Amino acid sequence: MAISVETFFLSPDSQGTLQAQIQQLIAEGILSGRFRRGEKLPSSRKLAAHLGVSRITVTLAYTELLANDYLASRGRSGYYVSDNAPVPPSFTPPKHREDSIDWTRALGRRFTGGDTPEKPQDWASYRFPFVYGQTDHSLFDHTNWRLCSLQALGQKDFTALTADYYDQDDPRLVEFIARNTLPRRGIIARPEEILITLGAQNALWIAAQVLLTQRRTAAIENPCYHALRDILNQSRCHVEPVNVDSDGLEPSEIPEETDVIFATPSHQCPTTATMPLARRNALLERARDIDALIVEDDYEFEMSFADSPSPALKSLDTEGRVIYVGSFSKSLFPGLRLGYLVGSEAFIREARALRASVLRHPPGHIQRTAAYFLSLGHYDALIRRLRKTLKHRRAVMKDAIREHGLTIAGPDAKGGSSFWMQGKERLNTHEFAQRLQSESVLIEPGSSFFVTDNPPQNFYRLGYSSIPADRIPEGIARIAQIQKNL
Repeated sequence: MAISVETFFLSPDSQGTLQAQIQQLIAEGILSGRFRRGEKLPSSRKLAAHLGVSRITVTLAYTELLANDYLASRGRSGYYVSDNAPVPPSFTPPKHREDSIDWTRALGRRFTGGDTPEKPQDWASYRFPFVYGQTDHSLFDHTNWRLCSLQALGQKDFTALTADYYDQDDPRLVEFIARNTLPRRGIIARPEEILITLGAQNALWIAAQVLLTQRRTAAIENPCYHALRDILNQSRCHVEPVNVDSDGLEPSEIPEETDVIFATPSHQCPTTATMPLARRNALLERARDIDALIVEDDYEFEMSFADSPSPALKSLDTEGRVIYVGSFSKSLFPGLRLGYLVGSEAFIREARALRASVLRHPPGHIQRTAAYFLSLGHYDALIRRLRKTLKHRRAVMKDAIREHGLTIAGPDAKGGSSFWMQGKERLNTHEFAQRLQSESVLIEPGSSFFVTDNPPQNFYRLGYSSIPADRIPEGIARIAQIQKNL
């Protein structure tokens, strides 16, 4: 039986070369059971004419599938689904049954129920996506990232691709961080004091696991990064919220019994406040007085486009009490999940052992690709482009916010990629956000950032990393109009 040429079509959303797309079409047809062993495929000429591609493209796709034993060639008769092609499993899904286990008693600990909000996976389909932390594909350097990835797949990097580092990391990436990334923040560290993590959130989790117990106390900013609060609640430590002001965390408000202080001095999350140098020194002094450690999450320091970044707390620390968290996920793309911890060797040794018992190490190929992207200068070029673009978008957005009478709750930040907003007192931003979605507008409700049983409902965050500047005024106008009508 011959497979009709009409069953083949190329989706406009498909990725990769035409040859790869055709290979995928045929392979998926075989793996799904639509194309069966012995069935004849359309001739390369007929399929090429149907798809509107060159005949050589189809021939190359057929040849690759032939080499992989998906297809078989029978003289001048053409191509057929091979007798050795994979056969989809044949089974009947089991009927749903109720477990006999009482999971309310069987679960020793629960990790659901945190405050981290869900963001729409289809955010890019909205016309006005004021979402935070997503990547604008038009700004990312796809070409050079792809080239670095291919270079990392090369024969000379075979060990980096395939080896089990156990508890170690790619020495090239660690060396670049030690010699280039950290010195820009005024930090000098040896390789033994650096650990690669799966992003900043993984770094915060490792730090909490190593430093905190049920008898210890963590001080956190209020409002703060909601995922950090979930992490600390899971660690079962005591959590003490400390209110932030326009300069960030207030050191004098940190309780005496605090063991670990979590802070975002470069760009407070979510208010965007940058902690001035005098307060950074005061925070270090307060930590010294109460003998506490500080975990410094230095995210978005690269996005300081109005002024030079303030020195990292870690660079001011002379006692080794600051543990530094950095990330490439925010500045490159969130799906990268690549960050790092910097701390005293005794701390990193325990953090390394914990990481090894959970996930060994981040994938070697990703580490080597990032090392190439950084060392070849592509990262710095990308950051310069991002700074310029975000500075322009922030200016456009600030003008639109003022024009429509909306209220910025956060300080006039020196950089970053978001505004912390305050609506009218009775505004429920969860209901507000749902109403805006029907107008193709996405915002982030702010109640989950507060560490209190009854958080205010009228705060929200507007990001501008994912929305073109020319759409910002109309999007802000919609936000203002709908808020006025609620």
